[in-house]
Amino acid sequence: MAARRRTRPSRLHQEPEAVTWARVKAGLTKRALADMIGISEQLMGEIESGWRNATPANLIKIAAALNCPVVVVERKRTTADV
Repeated sequence: MAARRRTRPSRLHQEPEAVTWARVKAGLTKRALADMIGISEQLMGEIESGWRNATPANLIKIAAALNCPVVVVERKRTTADV
């Protein structure tokens, strides 16, 4: 049986670089942020790297934990998304 290839989601709900920037700016580690919002450190890393989508509920929790508006970590919409 052939190994299954892992692919990135075609559309992300979050802006991975913005999540990382806000976390670092807040002085938190991935583990600390993950603990604050109730997800695994591995999932937090995958959200920051763009390998996994953050759910809308988790995006709200991330923004609240980082003390920033959701729009800071949310994926920017383009006219192609409409």
